[in-house]
Amino acid sequence: MSNFSFAEWSNLLDQWEASSSSSSSNADHKPEKTIPTTTSVEKLIKEIENPLTREHALFALSRNRGIRANLAPLLWNSTGTIYLLLEEITTAYRVMSSPDLVARVTNNVCNALVLLQCVASHPDMRMNLIKANVPYYLYPFLEAKNKEKQYEYLRLTSLGIIGALVKVDNAEIVHFLLQSEIVPLCLRCMEVGNELSKTVATFIIQKILVQDEGLRYFCTFAERFFALTRVMGTMVDKLVEEPSSRLLKHIIRCFVRLSDCPRACDGFKISLPSKFRDATILNLIRDDPEALEWLRQLFVNIATGNRGSPSLIEQTLSLLPS
Repeated sequence: MSNFSFAEWSNLLDQWEASSSSSSSNADHKPEKTIPTTTSVEKLIKEIENPLTREHALFALSRNRGIRANLAPLLWNSTGTIYLLLEEITTAYRVMSSPDLVARVTNNVCNALVLLQCVASHPDMRMNLIKANVPYYLYPFLEAKNKEKQYEYLRLTSLGIIGALVKVDNAEIVHFLLQSEIVPLCLRCMEVGNELSKTVATFIIQKILVQDEGLRYFCTFAERFFALTRVMGTMVDKLVEEPSSRLLKHIIRCFVRLSDCPRACDGFKISLPSKFRDATILNLIRDDPEALEWLRQLFVNIATGNRGSPSLIEQTLSLLPS
């Protein structure tokens, strides 16, 4: 079985983007195969029970996008299937700290994770994952500091499940994730992951911040606030050499939401990235009116609260394209 490619996994981001204006350079897909019937899908799910046919069944179910919409209820309601997916996922735990995390193990686990993402994306099924504490099974992959591609695949697909859970604003889901300490794990992914993992992890933080509980989480304790702004500031600095307008937009959204809190505006005196005034960074969103408006709003929020230097605000706003 062939390994995953980053070009393929980059398409995971499409379902989390708020707009359809981002680049489609990842997109040269082969035509989908004939969509299986419900009977054939149920047969594949049944084959997950057999260790001899499980690998093929996971591969076939995870790769055919045409069946995703109806797959989640079938997966959740078939006896023992979720247990077997979790069992497959935990097989990687034993080799996470060894050089034996080979492509075959990674492929099988990632295929199982993709099926869980189908459940997380389904409006009637996602809360089942929360009630069953399934996200905890993903956290060992998010804790990994390794940057090798096999770890990156596991990191990205695990983030994909969390991203699917938070895509639709839901205070209960955000509460669960905060209680389960997802934030430090996202920050680690934002530090060690590649551009795709950084983007999804930042998206998750953005969606957590949308909820008032999420905003309080970061703004009540200074160490949490500065941990987040430090990581995001480092990412902004790196965008000068490794540009990504998609990642930058999520970072700006996080800063704008933080600026709704007066304490955060005070903290921005020392933690707002100076690169927000860098022409290289501004050029990444020059043709994106929405992102430019968010950036303008960020500085207006700070200035309105008299939490920043008026001269610095005016200087920065003058750099933004009209």
